[in-house]
Amino acid sequence: MQEKKTENSGEKKAVKCPYEKKCGGCSYLGMSYGEQLKKKEGFLKKTLKGIVPVKGMIGMENPYHYRNKVNSAFARKKDGTIISGIYEQGTHKVVPVDQCLLEDLRADAIIRDIRNLLKSFKITIYNEDSGYGLLRHVMVRTGFTSGEVLVVLVCASPIFPSKNNFVKALRKLHPEITTIVLNVNERNTSMVLGKRDIVLFGRGYIEDELCGCTFRISPQSFYQVNPVQTKLLYEKAISLAGLTGKERILDAYCGIGTIGLIASKEAREVISVELNPDAVRDAIANAKRNRIQNVRFYQGDAGEFMVKLADEGEKVDVVFMDPPRAGSDEAFLSSVVRLKPQKVVYVSCNPETLARDLKYLQKHGYEAKEAYGYDMFAWADHVETVCLLSRRK
Repeated sequence: MQEKKTENSGEKKAVKCPYEKKCGGCSYLGMSYGEQLKKKEGFLKKTLKGIVPVKGMIGMENPYHYRNKVNSAFARKKDGTIISGIYEQGTHKVVPVDQCLLEDLRADAIIRDIRNLLKSFKITIYNEDSGYGLLRHVMVRTGFTSGEVLVVLVCASPIFPSKNNFVKALRKLHPEITTIVLNVNERNTSMVLGKRDIVLFGRGYIEDELCGCTFRISPQSFYQVNPVQTKLLYEKAISLAGLTGKERILDAYCGIGTIGLIASKEAREVISVELNPDAVRDAIANAKRNRIQNVRFYQGDAGEFMVKLADEGEKVDVVFMDPPRAGSDEAFLSSVVRLKPQKVVYVSCNPETLARDLKYLQKHGYEAKEAYGYDMFAWADHVETVCLLSRRK
């Protein structure tokens, strides 16, 4: 798929959504796709002005139904009607949604049919105020390339009445489902998933292909929600590193190992670090699945790990970093500076924290060379960016 530049993406008109006013998730529905890309590029250039040149915004050919992970909240109205959908912005009030412009169509259809099955199986809906009830959320993850489908029933208890018959009924309606997991979330919290997973059908995870590698995606795994744009973003990140096959790479915040495993084909060695033990387990399985032997995974804090490497006199040539929206803290950035890689490739989902972190690295011996925007969240106001920094000589 070719990268689609801002100026070529104006043909997608503004769209209407019946849930727009109550949901609040899509702030750019009133403008054409081309207009929103220009607005996002303008915001990126303004935010990074004087820090790094922005070389464009890469849009989508088809900016609809791209989300491969769908979370649906469930609630019961006063008249007993069960509804499912999205929380109204800033509240825990469920907006009933049957089909979202952003979500995978298969996922939306599965959630609608689960909702319709609940009454006949006498499944109660969890009430946050009283703490009574069973079903809290349904999460559906779909493999863009593989077509595999994971359904996660998030419940307040591990006891699910007539679970075998429920699974059978759901699979009869949707034979495309490859695995079903019961996730137990007994806590009174805003977190969707609990820590315990019980496999009801299938392997408990799905697989999907990205940039020539196969990845295992389980209920708890972080995996980018827009696979079409993720492919382009990761290809750009790896090309910016200018790998020759001789480099030693550190993949910080590695998640299930995506960037490091993809880059491993063009590097001598990859060291990957991740705090989440579930993600590390998936990453190790992904390396085995792809028969990749030049990647090592470590579970722990990436900043502390880099300090240890620097203390031991170890060297790395390239650091890939893909932090959460809050960006990196000073402890992490100072550990990058101590390790002295020749290049840093920074993947960011928040231009404002990216600007802050780039300024820190620039003060400590690095030059921000170029940045590219990627529209990972069409119709919403988020922007993903990849940026190259080089160490000053």
